Amino acid sequence: MTKKTAASHVNPPGLSRRTLLGAAAAVTGALAARDAHAESPTASPGTTAAGAFAFEEATVAELRAGLESGKHTARGLTEAYLARIRALDRTGELPLCSVIETNPDALAMAEALDAERKAKGARGPLHGIPVLIKDNIATADRMQTTAGSLALVGALPPRDAFIVERLRAAGAVLLGKTNLSEWANFRSTHSMSGWSARGGLCRNPYALDRTPSGSSSGSGAATAANFCAVSVGTETDGSIVSPASACALVGLKPTVGLVSRAGIIPISSTQDTAGPMTRTVADAAVLLGVLAGEDPRDAATATGRGRAHADYTKFLDPKGLAGARIGVPRERLFGYHPATDAVVERALELMKAQGAVLVDPAPLPNMNKLDGPELEVMLYEFKAGLEAYLAQLGEGAPVRTLADLIAFNEKHRDREMPHFGQEILLQAQQKGPLTDATYRKALAECRRFSRAEGVDAVMNKHKLDALVAPTQAPPGPIDLVLGDHWLGSSSTPAAVSGYPTLTVPAGDVHGLPVGLSFIGRAWSEPVLLKLAYAYEQASHARRKPGFAPSMNPRGA
Repeated sequence: MTKKTAASHVNPPGLSRRTLLGAAAAVTGALAARDAHAESPTASPGTTAAGAFAFEEATVAELRAGLESGKHTARGLTEAYLARIRALDRTGELPLCSVIETNPDALAMAEALDAERKAKGARGPLHGIPVLIKDNIATADRMQTTAGSLALVGALPPRDAFIVERLRAAGAVLLGKTNLSEWANFRSTHSMSGWSARGGLCRNPYALDRTPSGSSSGSGAATAANFCAVSVGTETDGSIVSPASACALVGLKPTVGLVSRAGIIPISSTQDTAGPMTRTVADAAVLLGVLAGEDPRDAATATGRGRAHADYTKFLDPKGLAGARIGVPRERLFGYHPATDAVVERALELMKAQGAVLVDPAPLPNMNKLDGPELEVMLYEFKAGLEAYLAQLGEGAPVRTLADLIAFNEKHRDREMPHFGQEILLQAQQKGPLTDATYRKALAECRRFSRAEGVDAVMNKHKLDALVAPTQAPPGPIDLVLGDHWLGSSSTPAAVSGYPTLTVPAGDVHGLPVGLSFIGRAWSEPVLLKLAYAYEQASHARRKPGFAPSMNPRGA
C-alpha cells in the first residue's frame, strides 16, 4: 500500500557527499569487475575510459546485445552493479539506502550463467541480467525476507516465491533485495514512505530530502540510480506506480491474477500483485513476460489462464496512439496540484498530436465510495494473509501471529517505532475471519463501485482503450515528525478493481519527476504497453537523477 489510510546491510558510510555529487564517475572507476571485454583497455571493467559508469541508463536490449556479442559477461555486469551500489547507496550525510542487502551468491550465479551461455546459449532475454527484488519477496537462499521488519530477521521461507523461481529459470542474476516501507506501508497512519527498521530511510535520488514514495521505494530509487538493470516491486494501492512516478520510472501494476503472489508477504488477497519497475517501457514488457504465469499455489492466477504472454514486446508500437480512444477522468484524479496538471496537459496535447482521440472529460463514477470499503477489506485480508504466511515459516521464526508482531514492535519500540506507531496493525488485529458479514459487504462494494460501476462503466460508455491521469504530485519532502505529505493520486481505481495500470515519466516540476498513468480493463496489459510505449517514444521525458542534496527550483 502507499496512500495514507540477519544478512548484513550493504555498504557502511565511507565516501563524502562531495565525492558522491561531484565525482561519482571517479568513485565508480574503482570497480572491481574483471570483465575481459571492457570498453577501454585502460579503464576498469564497467566504466568508460573517462571513468563514467558504462551501464548508466542501459536497457535490457543493450545489455543483452553486449552479452551476445561477448563484449560483456554476466559476471562483469554483476560486479559493476555491485560496485556502484557499494559506492553510492550508503555514503554521505544523506545516504540513498535503496538496497537492503546484496546477494552473497550473485557472482557465483553470474559465473554459472556465463558458462551456460557458452555451452548451450541463452535461456532468454534476461539471461545474465542483474535484477533487484523487493524485500517482501521470499527467497530460499542466504538472503533475508523481512518486509523491512526486525521481527522476521532469521525467519526462513520454505521455498522461493513463484516469481523468484521464474526469474531464476529465465537466467536473471538476483543481485539483492531493495529497501521498502516497512510492512509495505501498512503499519501506521503517520508513516514515512521508504523507512524500515531493518533498512533505514530510503531517499529519492532526484533530491535526497524528498520521499521516494510508495512501499516499493527501494526498488524505485535503486532502479532510477542505475543500481540494477530492472527491478521488481509489489503493489496493493500505489506501491509500484507511486515510487515509479517519484523516480521517473516506468511502473506496471498488472491485473491481479496475471502474476503469482505465492511467497510474497501479503496485505490484500484481492489487490496485491508484483510487477516491473524499469527505466523504459520495453524493459517492463520483457520483465512482465518472465513474471506472468499460472501458479497452483495462487488460485487467483487461474482466472488469468491463457492471458499471460511470454513476449510482451510484440505489442510495442511507436505509432500505437494513432486512433486510440483515451478517456480523461478529471474529477478527483486531477486538480490537487496545478503544476502537476500542467505537465499532464502537455502530455495530453502530445498524445493528441500522435493521433489519439481524447474523450475529455470522461468522469469515473463512484470514486468517492471506495476509500472506506477498501480499508475495511485490507484490514481483514492483512490479518488473515499475514498469519497464513507466518505459519509456514521455518522453526525459530520470532513471530507467528499478528498479535506476536504487535508485541514484538512494542518490546523493540526504540528500533521499530522511533518515528511512528502501528495503528493499522492494531486495527487489523480487531478484525475477525473472512466469513464476517462486514468483510463480505465491504468486498462486494469494492468490486461493484470499482468495476461494473467504475472503470468498466466509463470505458464501455465511451468505447475507450484506456484512461489517463497524473499518477501523483511530485515527491514531497521527507518529514520525520508529520510523516508523508499526500496531495492526490490515481492509483485507487485500478488497485481496488484489480485492473492494470502503467505509469510512464511525463516531465517534472522544479526538477522533481511527475508520471502519467494509463489505466485499463482487466487483462489489458498489451494495450497499455502499446499506448505507453508510443507516448514514451514521442516524449522522451525520462532523465537520469543527479543525487542533489535537496530540491533546488530552477532559477532559485
